[in-house]
Amino acid sequence: VNHDPLWSQYVQYINNLLHGNLGTSITYLPTPVAVVIGQDLPWTLVLVGVALVLSFIIGTVLGIIVVWWRGSFTDGVLTPFFTFLSAIPYFWLALVLLYVLGSQLNWFPIHGGYDTDTTEPGWNLDFILSAAQYAILPAVTIIIGSIAGWMLGMRNAMVTTLSEDYVLMAEAKGLPLWRVMFTYGARNAILPNITAFALSLGFVVSGSLLTEIVFSYPGIGFAILQAVDNLDYALLQGIFLVITLAVLGANFLADLLYVVLDPRVRLGRN
Repeated sequence: VNHDPLWSQYVQYINNLLHGNLGTSITYLPTPVAVVIGQDLPWTLVLVGVALVLSFIIGTVLGIIVVWWRGSFTDGVLTPFFTFLSAIPYFWLALVLLYVLGSQLNWFPIHGGYDTDTTEPGWNLDFILSAAQYAILPAVTIIIGSIAGWMLGMRNAMVTTLSEDYVLMAEAKGLPLWRVMFTYGARNAILPNITAFALSLGFVVSGSLLTEIVFSYPGIGFAILQAVDNLDYALLQGIFLVITLAVLGANFLADLLYVVLDPRVRLGRN
């Protein structure tokens, strides 16, 4: 127990922090916190990062398609369906997929990050294929749970953009519909989605907490659960510090992207 004054303990903490010393994890004693985070972070980055990119691409494309046929049967079916989908708790969806596809049909593994009986972690084909198989259900859960938000956001932005005067002028000039939709509509309507995507990158580090818990996936989210169960404050502080830095970096990236993608920002700055 450290009996130094609080200000002295704080100075020591900052000094250790600057030297990369986040303390020792109680849960994984005597492993340092930095090592624990370094082991768990790649699992979360790959799982949540790939799922986020796929959900963003699929949701954005679906949003454009729905607006392309707005008022049609496609719009009338997809929009309410994805609105309903966005209201489903993703941890409940994870439990359903786990029970149906994992437990009943035995199509996918139901827990863990790879087959610990037949493979060893490393850059080898057996481990990569095993890790990919174990990541399918958690990734599908994240994709389904987030795709609706990207689709509805893109649809709403497209509807607003297509009512602008420059879009009406492009239609009056007789430009092909695909060019109006993509060059004049989607190119401008996607800006809010790109900003939200950049901000979401910061939360990739924190992982999908409940999804990782449901599937016992060895990522940052599961490490947070273990730290809470064992009152491992050093590990929690280290994880939250990494998440904070990632979110701040993502906010900075979003500001830079807006300057590059939106000419109005550059003109206003100049």
